[in-house]
Amino acid sequence: MPDYLDDLRLAHVLADAADAATMDRFKALDLKVETKPDMTPVSEADKAAEELIRNHLSRARPRDAVLGEEYGTEGTGPRRWVIDPIDGTKNYVRGVPVWATLIALMEAGGEGPSRSGEFESGGGGGGEGGYQPVVGLVSAPALGRRWWAVKDHGAFTGRSLSSASRLQVSRVSALSDASFAYSSLSGWEEQGRLDGFLDLTREVWRTRAYGDFWPYMMVAEGSVDLCAEPELSLWDMAANAIIVTEAGGTFTGLDGRPGPHSGNAAASNGRLHDELLGYLNQRH
Repeated sequence: MPDYLDDLRLAHVLADAADAATMDRFKALDLKVETKPDMTPVSEADKAAEELIRNHLSRARPRDAVLGEEYGTEGTGPRRWVIDPIDGTKNYVRGVPVWATLIALMEAGGEGPSRSGEFESGGGGGGEGGYQPVVGLVSAPALGRRWWAVKDHGAFTGRSLSSASRLQVSRVSALSDASFAYSSLSGWEEQGRLDGFLDLTREVWRTRAYGDFWPYMMVAEGSVDLCAEPELSLWDMAANAIIVTEAGGTFTGLDGRPGPHSGNAAASNGRLHDELLGYLNQRH
């Protein structure tokens, strides 16, 4: 089996560089923000962080391909780094500290059916299921937190590789005792899933709209039991998926397909996953 620990060490180096760049411009009064064609914001910090990561990878892993939110796909091959330079840009530009850099390494030959011959963003059900995450790292410098995982080596949180604690999902087995996290209501309504979503919120013990990467990290930590989002891209999910699963949880699309390839996500401690999917696929 390949040893991905060197790739994990590199991911930490990449995250250190990105953290320095993003924190340097966080809450800057002259931060430049543009609107992309999909009407979502992108800041100069998003672009700078992704450029830094790509430059590091071009030197350290010149044969690997890269897919990033801001600059698309570069290169081909069985190993592909998937980058979201700032997950939570809307928080970032408003001075809310809940944002993170997401870094994943995906490798061809993993389990999961392929729907496409090309490596796509993963939105709308695209993407190539034959590529699976083998390394994932989420760094949230404004929160002072970092999480990571390597295939078959578990998931961890800490300030560094040498100062870390292992992650483990919760053992909650009843919806009435479960905490459910989500991003917003609008996407569920647009997809005609709002009724099932609301029914789920009535069944669980607690709901909170943390949004973006954070609910998945809390599922991995065991402080939240369920989370889901109705529309995502591959760079939003790849790192989160391996961290949740290596912590003992389950990460699928709303269609139940394992991994980050369905254009949406449902994550849980595993014990409640079928019920989670049942509610979110409920139609009226």
